[in-house]
Amino acid sequence: MSKTTIIGTTSWGKTLGWLLVNNGTSVKIWARTKAEAEELNRKRNPHDLSFTSDVAEAVAEADSLIWAVPSQSFRQNVRQVKDCLSKATLLISAAKGLELGTGKRMSEVLTEEVPVSFRDNVCVLSGPNLSREVARGLPAFSVVAAKKLQVAKEAQRLLNSPNFNVLISDDIVGVELGGALKNIVALGAGMVDGLELGNNAKAGFIALSWTEVISLSVALGAKKSTLYGVAGLGDLITTCSSPLSRNHHVGCELAKGRCLKEIIASTHEVAEGINTTAAARDLAQKMKLETPIIDIIYKVLFEDLSPAEAFARMTKLKD
Repeated sequence: MSKTTIIGTTSWGKTLGWLLVNNGTSVKIWARTKAEAEELNRKRNPHDLSFTSDVAEAVAEADSLIWAVPSQSFRQNVRQVKDCLSKATLLISAAKGLELGTGKRMSEVLTEEVPVSFRDNVCVLSGPNLSREVARGLPAFSVVAAKKLQVAKEAQRLLNSPNFNVLISDDIVGVELGGALKNIVALGAGMVDGLELGNNAKAGFIALSWTEVISLSVALGAKKSTLYGVAGLGDLITTCSSPLSRNHHVGCELAKGRCLKEIIASTHEVAEGINTTAAARDLAQKMKLETPIIDIIYKVLFEDLSPAEAFARMTKLKD
C-alpha cells in the first residue's frame, strides 16, 4: 500500500487525507504539537486518518509528502521535515501563495530547502478546490504541475479519483502563479460585493484585474495559456464568486467597514491573498512593471484606503 504524509492539519490537508484514504493510500498527518495530534486522534475519525507530532514517525517510509500549510510558514515546515527524507519521495506543495520578502513560489522554496537528490520530485497542486465541497464528495478539477511530466503523472496517479479529476502540466510557474495571484483579484471582487455595486461592476473588475495578473505572470515565466485553464481562470471564478472563499470574505468585510486586523483575528483560516498582494507588488516594482490594480488593493490592505475610494480610482484607470 502506498504511504503519504501530509504536513499540516489545515482543512485542505485533512480533505486531501480523506481523498487519499478513499484511494487506498495509507495517510499520516503531521501536527504541530503532541496535544493537537492527541486531540485529533481522539475525535471521531471516519476516514482512518492518523495524526502525529513526531516528524520522523510521520515521514518514515512515506512514498509522497504533501505540504498543506500557509505559505508564510511553508519554508519553516520544509526545514522541519527535510532531514527525515530518506528515499525518492514525491514532494507536493498544495499551498497557494508567495513568500513575503522573497516573492518566491512554494516550489522554489522546496527546491531551495530539500537535498539536491529530491529536487526533481517537486510538484505543485492547484485549482478551483474549495475544501468543504471536496470533503462533501462533490466533483472538482485540479492541476498538478512539475518540471518533468513524468513526475506530474506520478502525482496524478496518487491524487486522481472519480470526483477529483487531476490534470497535468509542465508549467509549474503558471500553475502556482494562477493559484496565488487570483486571491488578490478575489479580495477586490469581495470589496465590490461588499459595496453592493452589482455583477456588472464585479465582472468588469475581474476582467481588468486578470489581464494585469496574466501580464505579471508571463513576465515571471508563466505560459499565458495556463492562466486561461483550470488552475488559472477556473480557480479565479470559484474564488471570486463562492461564499466559501476566504479571500472574497475578507474583501467583503473590508467593504462593510471592518478593519483588517479584526477580520484576521475573527477567522481560523488564512486568507493567502493578503500577504500575496504585498509580495506581488514588490515583485512588480523590482521588475519595473506597472500593476495599478494590485497597487490599489495593496493600499486598501495596508495604507487605509477605503474600498469605495479604491473602486473609484479603478474606474479612472486608462489602458
